[in-house]
Amino acid sequence: MKAFKSLVAIAATILFSGFGAKAQEINALVWCDHTDPAFLEPFTEATGIKVNVREYEGTGTALALLEQSKPADWDVLVVDTTDVRRVVERGLLAPIDPADFPLDDVFPEVRLSDYHQVDGVTYAVPEKFGYNAIAFDSNKVSIEQARDIETLWSADQKGNLIIYDYYLSIISQLALAIGKEPSQLVAEDLPAIGEKLEALRANAALVGDVVTSQTALATGQAGILVGGGEYAVAGLQAEQPNLDWVLPDIGGIRWQQAVGVMAGSEKKEDAKKFVQYILSPEGQARLSTSSCYWGMPANSKAALSDEQKKRLRWDEQPGFLAKSYPYYSPTEEMDQAMQDLWAEKIQ
Repeated sequence: MKAFKSLVAIAATILFSGFGAKAQEINALVWCDHTDPAFLEPFTEATGIKVNVREYEGTGTALALLEQSKPADWDVLVVDTTDVRRVVERGLLAPIDPADFPLDDVFPEVRLSDYHQVDGVTYAVPEKFGYNAIAFDSNKVSIEQARDIETLWSADQKGNLIIYDYYLSIISQLALAIGKEPSQLVAEDLPAIGEKLEALRANAALVGDVVTSQTALATGQAGILVGGGEYAVAGLQAEQPNLDWVLPDIGGIRWQQAVGVMAGSEKKEDAKKFVQYILSPEGQARLSTSSCYWGMPANSKAALSDEQKKRLRWDEQPGFLAKSYPYYSPTEEMDQAMQDLWAEKIQ
């Protein structure tokens, strides 16, 4: 272990050599996992660059904040991978050179150049991902049951389900249950999905946001969190080893985060250094195990311990990646139809 830590320290020294210690600050608009001091402080200590972070939820909120800001107010943006193009089209992200980042070490399935590039130009890089899958209490449900999607509709699970209140990820999961890839969904598929949703709701004890659903699972209110994953339970397993998660055997939905440099930034070099830190093995380990929520690091060489990898089901990632799908980006008409279906059957 000491040898391992020494190697990490040497790697960090090499990574940050030449950055200098001149006092500087950058501003980053981020998700909550980037606000953890354990993630931020090593970068500041190594570079002298302080990162001021502001947390947001939802790309719409970020765009509203950016519209109210001056172009130079922000230097780094963390955003849902599926929304990179949307942000680029508003002229908010600067082109970056892929050669500046260890993209060869990123899991191939999460590189998704079509999402991170526009007209062949790279504007963001993948940093973290995970799954809207099945989180469960192993005292109430076996791993075999959790892997079988049909368990969700079993009569003996009535009152044992918690549904994560997000229409897109749950409907996409149910698309797989009726034999359709999420990106291939059409309006004609919605009645069949509606039947699945109605039966799912009949077995549910509650429908809730991340905190509500996570709390309900952790307190034993119910035994299965539909739409849950490592983000909901991996950080709790040290105290509650009965909490676990898995991707259904039929496949599941993969969320992904990306990070880029703001077009209006006057500190692009410092911003790039922060993004480089995020993608470094050490930065990836700290980000993926953030106190806010855990997730898989995009970099396959992340400096995680064996125990951390176990909680993230590292050894199963090749299979999980092969049978998971990034978030579906529906047309406005289809998106509204899905929201209407959700309101009718779930809410």
